[in-house]
Amino acid sequence: MEGLVIKSTGSWIRVRLDDGSTVNCRLKGQFRIRDIQHTNPVAIGDRVDLEPDLQHGNAMITNIHPRENYIIRKATKLSKVSHIIAANLDHAYLIVTLAEPRTSTGFIDRFLVTAEGYYIPASLVFNKTDIYGEDILRLLDELRDIYENAGYHCYTVSALKGTNITELREVLKGRINLFSGHSGAGKSALINVLQPGLNIRTGKISGVHLKGMHTTTFAEMHEISGGGFIIDTPGIREFGLIDFDHNEIPRCFPEMERLLPFCQYKNCTHTHEPGCAVKAALDGGKVSHMRYNSYLSILNDS
Repeated sequence: MEGLVIKSTGSWIRVRLDDGSTVNCRLKGQFRIRDIQHTNPVAIGDRVDLEPDLQHGNAMITNIHPRENYIIRKATKLSKVSHIIAANLDHAYLIVTLAEPRTSTGFIDRFLVTAEGYYIPASLVFNKTDIYGEDILRLLDELRDIYENAGYHCYTVSALKGTNITELREVLKGRINLFSGHSGAGKSALINVLQPGLNIRTGKISGVHLKGMHTTTFAEMHEISGGGFIIDTPGIREFGLIDFDHNEIPRCFPEMERLLPFCQYKNCTHTHEPGCAVKAALDGGKVSHMRYNSYLSILNDS
């Protein structure tokens, strides 16, 4: 048998078979010591081979197919161990909120760099527009301009009010889509609106810290009408990059990668070299200072 991993709790892995049915599986022992640099050897979105587990009446995962891509982060801020969020993705969406809770541009850029690093198309979904005042709405417009200029499609929605949901629903069809972001950004609420009837549990914002409280404990893939899937993920407080070579970072900023052919040096880092097209574009206002500062921060950390 062959199937698609749609949920993993650590002890049990739920697999969707090609006929649409699902089965609970255990992981064969050999996989528990393989790929020890990852906290989870099997990830949501993996294609796996199964064999009947007669002893427990379920199934056993015997093989994990090669991944087309995956998105990954540090398990914890200082850890050298990684956690695979999901694999074999067609598109990754970062759910961004500019208040209650606030998503920093540094968090956004680290997520986008990771997506670029593993060749996963990514977009931003600005949620909770119904609670924003004029100042935050102006900031939202500024950020949309910056990220769309960089090459990322941005969606502006309200899960609570149902604003601009139809456009987002259409682009999800026929794809495996990842939804990621901070706790409280409204990932689960947005999925409930996009696919009525799922009734995923949603949480509230802490009144003390204005941060979300975890309600999605394990990543889970949900089938959507018209074909395709959405992967709902637990909230992430910080997004630590891992397995990045220092020389890879420049290509992970699309607006800078486009300018590289015009730099004097083919291996320009856009920091100190003469004849740098990125620095010229920065001075001319064609590259965002905010994005460039994020680039320097990530470059120095890699």
